[in-house]
Amino acid sequence: MSESQTLHGLIVRAQSGFFDVETKQGVVVAQLRGRHRLSQQESDLLALGDRVLVQQHEDGTGTIEEIVERERVLSRRAPGIEREQVLVANLDQAVFVFSCAEPDPNLRMLDRLLVVAEEQQIPAAICANKIDFMTKRQAKQIFGLYERIGYPVFYTSATKKRGIGKLRKALQGVISVFAGPSGAGKSTLLNAVQPDLGLRIGDVSQATGKGTHTTVVPRLAKLKRGGYVADTPGVKAFALWDIEPEEIDGYYREMKPLVEQCAFSDCTHFHEPGCAILEALERGEIDPHRYDSYCRLRLGDLD
Repeated sequence: MSESQTLHGLIVRAQSGFFDVETKQGVVVAQLRGRHRLSQQESDLLALGDRVLVQQHEDGTGTIEEIVERERVLSRRAPGIEREQVLVANLDQAVFVFSCAEPDPNLRMLDRLLVVAEEQQIPAAICANKIDFMTKRQAKQIFGLYERIGYPVFYTSATKKRGIGKLRKALQGVISVFAGPSGAGKSTLLNAVQPDLGLRIGDVSQATGKGTHTTVVPRLAKLKRGGYVADTPGVKAFALWDIEPEEIDGYYREMKPLVEQCAFSDCTHFHEPGCAILEALERGEIDPHRYDSYCRLRLGDLD
C-alpha cells in the first residue's frame, strides 16, 4: 500500500483502546484520534456496532477519524459511577437470554432490559434457555406472560440442540445482541448456532448458584448466513440510564395504552382512585409479576 486511505467500517471488537474495524478491505486495527479521546463525555465514545470512518495507514493500522451518529443503543448506568455504559450501538434486535433453571430466572432483570429496549425502540426477543431442566409446559408457565404481551420467546436447550434452528433463523442478516445474566448459556447458545464462533463456556457456581463470566472482550461475531451477533459479558446488575421514574409506565407494553385513561395525569398507579392500570390489574389483564416489577422499578429497587 503506497498511501493511506479512508474507509467506512463497523466496530466489531474493542480492547484497551484498540478497535477492530471491519471494512470492505478487511479488518483494520485502529485507535481513536486524540482529539476525540480528550473530549469529556458522559457516555462511551466508541462501542461495538458503531459505524466509523477510519484512515488506514501504510503499515495497515488505522486511525478512527469520525464516528457516525448512533441510531439506537443498548446501554445501562455504569456500575459505581454516573455515566452511560454502551453495550452495543446500532443494533437491529436484542435477544435477552435467561435460563429456566440453574440459575433461576431473574424476571425483574428481564423487565429492566425490556424497558431499555422499549425506550430505544429496539425490537426485543426472549430466549428461555435450558428447557431440558423442565418440560416446555413448565417453561411456558414462567415465560408465557411475555408472549401474551407480544414478545417473541424462543425455548431452547443449547446442550440438547432444541430450538436452535428457529433462533438461528431469527439472527440471520441483522445485528443482534445476546444479553442476560451470567450462567444463562449465552455463549453455549452461540456455539450451537455456529460452532466455529469459538466462544468460551463457563459453569454455574455450585456455591452461589450464579453463573461465571466467560465473555471478557466484547465483540461482534460474523455469522455465515449473514448478520452479526454480540455476546456481552454476563449482567449482574442493570441500572437504567436517562430514564425518569415517571416515564417507566410508557415502556411496559401492557400498561402504555392505559396510561391516558387514568383519572390523574400524574398517576403513579400505586393507589390513586380512577387508575386504569390498577383496574386492569384487578380484572386480570395485567400480570401481577409485571405490576410488582413496575412498582419496584419506579421506586428505584434494583434487587
